[in-house]
Amino acid sequence: MKPMNNNTLEDLYKKAIKEKYEEVKNGDDFYFLNAPTRGKLNKLCWEKFANNDMHSNDLNVFNSLLGLSFDISSKKKFKQETDLFRPVEKFFKGETDPDKIDVVDMAAILVDFNPRPFNKFRKEIDPENLKLIEELRNTKHYKPEISSASSIDELENENFSDLKNEETEKAKNEEVKQGEAALIEKDENLDSETIPLGIVTPVKIGTEGIGKFRIIKYSVVAAVSAGLAIMIYFAFFQKQCMQWSSDHYEKVSCDLEVNGLGSFNVVEPFDKTVFDLKKIKVCDTTAFFNTNGEAVVWYGKTANGIDFFNGHGRHPENNSPLKPVTRYILNKYVKK
Repeated sequence: MKPMNNNTLEDLYKKAIKEKYEEVKNGDDFYFLNAPTRGKLNKLCWEKFANNDMHSNDLNVFNSLLGLSFDISSKKKFKQETDLFRPVEKFFKGETDPDKIDVVDMAAILVDFNPRPFNKFRKEIDPENLKLIEELRNTKHYKPEISSASSIDELENENFSDLKNEETEKAKNEEVKQGEAALIEKDENLDSETIPLGIVTPVKIGTEGIGKFRIIKYSVVAAVSAGLAIMIYFAFFQKQCMQWSSDHYEKVSCDLEVNGLGSFNVVEPFDKTVFDLKKIKVCDTTAFFNTNGEAVVWYGKTANGIDFFNGHGRHPENNSPLKPVTRYILNKYVKK
């Protein structure tokens, strides 16, 4: 089997990122992603790079696409580069299919798709498996909802029953060919044997051995196909969910029901970019700023006062955007 070319891999990479976008656009970054504009994507990009220890690959994408290195002190200059996010905006909206892979890599950063960038995706994803997956998707045997051993058996039986009818016709022709080949081989080995002229010994080729071999062969093919279907299901279709619990997020089943009216504990699609968000207790000795003077504690106002968090995002209980703590807020709510 020939390896897939980069164009095919790029298409799969783009498709996976678009699926990730559809999954997270109504999550914690709803304001930025639900109706994306180049200005909103510019702000989201800055937040991600300013408040996270980004991998060197992400920093390279930032530098390559935007033409400048990330510098925490150049926020004002960065805000002026909104037009650079236009291709990303059009990609999310499905208006264009970008040729520049840096655009797609930036889209992957904004929705936190992994593995990224494309070079890493290309190396970690087995091209032969991807080709089988794409072929499987285009057949009636593709069932992404498969999630149990019994379903695998059903898929194997379905695959085999279709193949068996085809083999019934092929077996007859194969029997004749095998018989002819056996006779030819026999003739070639007559150098050390003496056979009376005119006597031909008929050779009988049974179909039992051929049938068993083919049953084993296609059972293995069916099992591999089922395994790939399951891999696709868990890799691209199965959705994890999370739920806010008092002061932190917990992973929960997406089928979990929330009882009671007015509950803040809404079941949300899992988003690891905000899963580590925690409500924290602060006092006048808490380190609110780093050595550069940047806030490392964020706050959000509620009907009962103010809550502090260990990172940026949106308040899990009222969905209001969290803001970096300021000296004014500390003097008003903490240092009394």
